[in-house]
Amino acid sequence: MTSGELDALLRVTSSTYRGDSPDIAFGTYDGAVGRLVLAVTGKGAVACSFEPENDVFELISRSVGRFIGPDPRRLDPLRRELDAYFSGRLRAFATPVDLALATPFARTVLQKTMAVPYGTTTTLESIGESIGRPRALRAIGNALASNPLCVIVPCHRVVREDGALGDYAGGVAAKQHLLNVERRASIGP
Repeated sequence: MTSGELDALLRVTSSTYRGDSPDIAFGTYDGAVGRLVLAVTGKGAVACSFEPENDVFELISRSVGRFIGPDPRRLDPLRRELDAYFSGRLRAFATPVDLALATPFARTVLQKTMAVPYGTTTTLESIGESIGRPRALRAIGNALASNPLCVIVPCHRVVREDGALGDYAGGVAAKQHLLNVERRASIGP
């Protein structure tokens, strides 16, 4: 699906419901680490992804629901939080998360990741120990790699045991930027 086809589908989907708010608000955020694709359900943010818009749209329509459309009223609070996060003014997101796109195992890993304090890092090994699966490092890495809520669920705070950054959905430069934002804000002016 091309970007134009996605735009047309969003217009048709939105107009089909005669002004009703979509079940899933869908849009983008252009920030310091590039474009993030956002989606919000009635439960909370379900996507904050570096993946292409079309891929996120298709995954959400397959897994969560089909009434997807633009709804700035529901997306703008998350956008404002992302602005505050990137400027170093926000340490914890108030927007609830909806982990509907994650497998049960990934949900466990991502919930542990959400407990990693702002401005700090942890390792796969530490997460493995905390969930009682110390040998499941590959599965933990896969869960982090498929995090549907990058930045909000801070998988960027997970580094390799040797201190190297490791992989990140938005690329190593994006991961380093996120960690730098948090370190600067933690140190203060």
